[in-house]
Amino acid sequence: MIRPVAFTYNVETANDNHYQIAPAKSEAAQIQNKALEQFDGLVAILRQNGIAVTVIEDTPSPATPDSIFPNNWVSFHDNGEAIVYPMLAHNRRAEKRQEIITQLAAMSNRKVSQITDYSWFENDEIFLEGTGSMILDREHKIAYAAISERMHLEALQTFCQKMGYRPFPFNALQSVGTKRLPIYHTNVMMCLGNTFAVVCLDSIDDMGERQNLITQLESTSKEVVAISEEQVTHFAGNMLELFNDRNERLLIMSSAAYRSLEDGQKTTLEKHCRLVHSPLSTIERNGGGSARCMMAEVFLPEAAVVSG
Repeated sequence: MIRPVAFTYNVETANDNHYQIAPAKSEAAQIQNKALEQFDGLVAILRQNGIAVTVIEDTPSPATPDSIFPNNWVSFHDNGEAIVYPMLAHNRRAEKRQEIITQLAAMSNRKVSQITDYSWFENDEIFLEGTGSMILDREHKIAYAAISERMHLEALQTFCQKMGYRPFPFNALQSVGTKRLPIYHTNVMMCLGNTFAVVCLDSIDDMGERQNLITQLESTSKEVVAISEEQVTHFAGNMLELFNDRNERLLIMSSAAYRSLEDGQKTTLEKHCRLVHSPLSTIERNGGGSARCMMAEVFLPEAAVVSG
């Protein structure tokens, strides 16, 4: 997780992230302080619940208003590989710093054996924003991905061929005024756990695509929990399942997401894992992302311990 130093509303990403809300002038000066308080609060709750968290301090330069969302530019894999992704917004590309990968490995005693950088796709205006634009079923090697300006099929195919995944693209839309427009990141409308999937089925207007997704999820023994488009606006799809130091399954989300869930949805999810939430309202409102976006999972192998 990247602790922000200059979190703010990012004008560049607001073009297609319709969950971002520009702050009033009276609020602008307080955004960073509130975001930092909410970031620290989530880290504290994760640690209290037995989750190992590596926090890396952001730097004032270069200016990176969305650095709090590292899962969009990097992912870590159990073969020791770190993958760096092509980003749509020019001011987000500055988040991609190799020293962060090196620092993470050292702080968490993990081994990075290879860094694969797909940033060259940016030269052709082709993008794939990490585990924001893909939901990875690492067990079954499936990459679920909603098509958008930030998820292009060519980059998805390249990732899947390299990593041995099967691509599963589909179209997910949201209502913006009178239009149906692509949802900017898949992880806003979908969360994948070991034995369940939270999905906004209403966002998949094509009934064939919708049924294909349900069939695919159920074929990998996932119980599908459908959420509404209204719940998506409260980031009920932006959750992440984690295992703590007692091998307990936790589902991490924001307090807004938790409050938006119906009792029946909570009961179903609680059959699979314990629900943990933290207030993230400023980050959600001004950044257009939530709890899942703030966490880049580390699947890297442990570094060898050399005895003296």
